[in-house]
Amino acid sequence: QVQLVESGGGLVQPGGSLRLSCAVSGSFSSINTMGWYHQAPGAQRGLVASITRSGVTNYADSKNGRFTISRDNAKNTVYLQMNSLKPEDTDVYYCNAVLLTTVGGSLKFANYWGQGTQVTVSS
Repeated sequence: QVQLVESGGGLVQPGGSLRLSCAVSGSFSSINTMGWYHQAPGAQRGLVASITRSGVTNYADSKNGRFTISRDNAKNTVYLQMNSLKPEDTDVYYCNAVLLTTVGGSLKFANYWGQGTQVTVSS
């Protein structure tokens, strides 16, 4: 069974920083793209940032320049460094990983999500 365990969320003042971590564990062959998404109540989940296994990154325009995604392939972990946080960054942040794993006896790419971690930016 695959698990994505997130940590690092919390309450921070505007202009502050937080670092989210997401560790992937369980049975799989490899991890392809990893990413972070955000979701406000009643809204669709949207991309914050993603990173390929080779380190190619992609950011949402609103986060570019303030957020940095990175990964440690040896630890199966992805990070999101969030700087210059704004109240509008307040959301639940979800870790995502595309894993090469056995599904029904065949190796396939499958999409997995973490449980979400709350980030609140408020004075």
